[in-house]
Amino acid sequence: MLDWLKNINKEHPEFWKNYTSKFDKKSNRYVSLSVETTGLNPNKDVILSFGAIAVVNDTILIGDTFEIAIPQYKYLHDNGITNDFLLESAQPKLAEPAAIEAFINYIGNATLVGHRIHFDVAMINEALEKLACGRLKNEALDIEIMYKKLHDIGDKNFSLDELASLFKIPKTERISTTDDAFTIALLFLKLKSRLKLQ
Repeated sequence: MLDWLKNINKEHPEFWKNYTSKFDKKSNRYVSLSVETTGLNPNKDVILSFGAIAVVNDTILIGDTFEIAIPQYKYLHDNGITNDFLLESAQPKLAEPAAIEAFINYIGNATLVGHRIHFDVAMINEALEKLACGRLKNEALDIEIMYKKLHDIGDKNFSLDELASLFKIPKTERISTTDDAFTIALLFLKLKSRLKLQ
């Protein structure tokens, strides 16, 4: 609850200072985000890859993407998980500190959009804590919550595939987090329009 106290009088890395300085004005940029992790516990699990794509003025910017795999060799070895999928991946690879810095530089002050985005944010915040940084300052929108609000649904959960099917978005092979980020961006634009969000 008082996590913010840990960061008082702490000397932050330069990339973090640059990031926090961008929040004086609101951005019209959204970043559709998908994060692949080793599990669902932000305190124990780690990030394996990021996929993100920018949305500006209701347009998905195909040329403005971010895709990084993080070879978590120690975690995978310690937990008896093979790393073959990382070795075979065509995604660019960076060590976690460099990947987190690159991701923070990419998102800037954009509003983050995701499917169950609060889990993604929690995972990113755990990684940021290892780098002596604060917590993400970006606003975040969750497409599952947006869908539930649109249809006044309270207790049912919807997978990304279910939401895509409901909006007749063709199923992709989903071989990377960027594929998921693109699907999330498509769903976001449809939901944003139907909810009449600016």
